[in-house]
Amino acid sequence: MLRRRLVRAAFDDELTARGTDVSAAALALSKKRLVNWGDRVHWYEEDVTRFRPPNRFSLWHDRAVFHFLTGKTDRQSYVNVLKQSLEPGGHLIMLTFALDGPARCSGLDIVQYDADKLCAELGTDFELVESGREIHFTPSGKQQNFAYFWLINTQEPCI
Repeated sequence: MLRRRLVRAAFDDELTARGTDVSAAALALSKKRLVNWGDRVHWYEEDVTRFRPPNRFSLWHDRAVFHFLTGKTDRQSYVNVLKQSLEPGGHLIMLTFALDGPARCSGLDIVQYDADKLCAELGTDFELVESGREIHFTPSGKQQNFAYFWLINTQEPCI
């Protein structure tokens, strides 16, 4: 939904969005929702832990991907990709299951986060601007507690 709002809000041709998912079906659904935006959205069917973007981004939005990375190596790979992909001063918006959220989702184990736990995973290159909680209701009406985080990439560019 954020991607759709960002594309809608753009009044010039400079804003482009990148959609990345390991699932072809998920990408097809997103493409269908954003069909009118043409080439302003670029799609990648790829594992985000191995993603090599064509350029750096000013905004990285992760809605419920990171918490599915239960292995330390996968989380480290994700953070490395994030650091290589997000411009210095770029914004990271991440939603994960909160500490009191579900322990599993769609039959898969997940990792729950609060601000301290997430910042420990991301390391010192990110500054937490804001965090909070929200309640998400599944299509079946089940309540899930999410945590959201807004961070800034503070790493200096390599010179």
